[in-house]
Amino acid sequence: MELNIVYFYTATILNWDNLLSDNKFKNIIIESLNYLVKNGKMKVYSFVIMPNHLHIIFKNLEKNGREMPYASFMKFTGHSFLEELRKNDSTLINKFKVERLSRNHQFWQRNSLPIKMYDKEILEQKLNYIHHNPLQKHWNLVSDPNDYYYSSCSFYEKEEIRFTWLSDYRDDF
Repeated sequence: MELNIVYFYTATILNWDNLLSDNKFKNIIIESLNYLVKNGKMKVYSFVIMPNHLHIIFKNLEKNGREMPYASFMKFTGHSFLEELRKNDSTLINKFKVERLSRNHQFWQRNSLPIKMYDKEILEQKLNYIHHNPLQKHWNLVSDPNDYYYSSCSFYEKEEIRFTWLSDYRDDF
C-alpha cells in the first residue's frame, strides 16, 4: 500500500473465527483506529466490524515510525487481542496458536485485501456494501444498518457522531 491513496480494505480473523463477536475485541479495533487518526497517521472514511472480519475505507497519511499505519493497526490489534485472551480466556487463545519463527499466535489472516479507490462511484459502491454488511442473511445482526453500532453507517445516514475520528469522504474525494 502507498501513502495518500484511498483503499477499501478487508481483514479477516484467522480461520474465519468469530472472535470479533465480543465487543471488547471490537473496541480494541476502535481504539487503534482512533489512535492512528488522532496522531495524523491515517484518515478513516468508513468501516464496519463484523464477527470475523472488518471492512474499512481509509488513507495512510504518514508512516508510523518505520511502518505503514495499516501495518501498525494489524500489529497493535493482534498484540491487544493476545493480551486480552491471556487475561480472560486461556482456552480460546489456543485457536490462534501457530508454529512460526516470527510469532506464536496469529489473529489476522495474511491475505488481507487492499483495493485502490480510483473514483467516487466505486468508493460509494464499497461504502454501501460496508454499511449493508450487518444485514446479510447469514449475519442478520440488525434490521436497519443505522442500528449497528460498529459501523460508520449512521455517520453518513443520520449525521451521528459516534466516532469522532471518522472523516467524510465527500470532503476529500
